[in-house]
Amino acid sequence: MIHSQPHPNVTQLLVRWGTGDHEALNELIPIIYKELRKLASSSLRRGRVHVTIQPTALVHEAYIKLADQTNTHWENRAQFFGLAAKLMHDIIIDEVRKRLALKRGGGQLRVSLSQADRFSKTSELELLELEDALAELAVTNPQHARIVELRFFGGLTIEETAEVLGISHATVERSWTFAKAWLRRQLIRK
Repeated sequence: MIHSQPHPNVTQLLVRWGTGDHEALNELIPIIYKELRKLASSSLRRGRVHVTIQPTALVHEAYIKLADQTNTHWENRAQFFGLAAKLMHDIIIDEVRKRLALKRGGGQLRVSLSQADRFSKTSELELLELEDALAELAVTNPQHARIVELRFFGGLTIEETAEVLGISHATVERSWTFAKAWLRRQLIRK
């Protein structure tokens, strides 16, 4: 995901922003906007759900949440993109939950039986089941859950995930393998 040639000032801008310099964030966003948009598109594709939010709107919502971050001590761009991926994931999950609530009667949408097959909830429900299983994993092993968030929803590589979490490449690989198997088991049981 973050494979493009890094801009030399990104880390410096992140550090400045982390110390309270809000102008640094204004300088940072134009530099990384394209990468955030790719991350947003990737997050929406990975969720395999039909949500009304577009990548640009997802970036803007994530930006608002990022701008509200206080006392964050940024160390590198991978850490920043890890948080951005988490925020985008949370926004998508909230959107899916709202849609499903409306489909259960909140919006009283009337659909004829001939149109009903166009409104499939399967992938949305699967995403929410994955989210629930991920929350369950986070209770017993927060690091494994964070690795799934960064790899699956954030599109980070093994190396980038290791950098964000400050752990070894081998630990990420082992944890990623374990977490995928654990989540598969949980989802099969549901």
